[in-house]
Amino acid sequence: MLRLSLAATAATLALAATTAGAAPPPSLLTPGAWKATAPNVYSVAFVTTKGTFVVTVHRAWAPKGADRFYNLVRAKFYDGDEFFRAVKGFVVQFGINPSPEVSSAWVNAAIKDDPVKRSNTVGTITYADAGPDSRTTQVFINLGKNAFLDTQGFAPFGTVTKGMAVVEKLYEGYGEKPTGDQELIYGQGNSFLKKNFPKLDGVISARLVASH
Repeated sequence: MLRLSLAATAATLALAATTAGAAPPPSLLTPGAWKATAPNVYSVAFVTTKGTFVVTVHRAWAPKGADRFYNLVRAKFYDGDEFFRAVKGFVVQFGINPSPEVSSAWVNAAIKDDPVKRSNTVGTITYADAGPDSRTTQVFINLGKNAFLDTQGFAPFGTVTKGMAVVEKLYEGYGEKPTGDQELIYGQGNSFLKKNFPKLDGVISARLVASH
């Protein structure tokens, strides 16, 4: 279910990138440049179309995932992302960049799995994947008690510490429908989502706000 998250192929994305709109920041096209080690604990404020929520990340929970998330936020990767999967009582998922060119650059930049040290409880944030050692940029926030994901290898790396009510208000009317169109989301970016799923909420900005 969650492992359908990386359906796009590199060839599809490379072709789509040639027809993309405005060029993204060059820094977003070089995943290998974003290798900083995250603080032991840090927080990220997500300003969205429904309000602001804060995620606090604990590196001890999942160090590889925490480092990747830290670097994605520093790179402003999540700015403009749409919450393309929002299923009541289950998850809210995001992490496909608005630009097909950026998606093409990151689609194969996978990190190794972390062992599961925390359960997928309400409010925890976890990477979506396409199988073992395939985590890249997509994450989901648990809206329900999804402990069944623990045994499938989904390792939470943080939790929503402020604004969970905002997360729960993100538009859920499309359910799983956009999830089945991930090839097109990757290939056309936000232009596809805005045309076909105009009520989706999105990220305006995601910024580091504190480290501990």
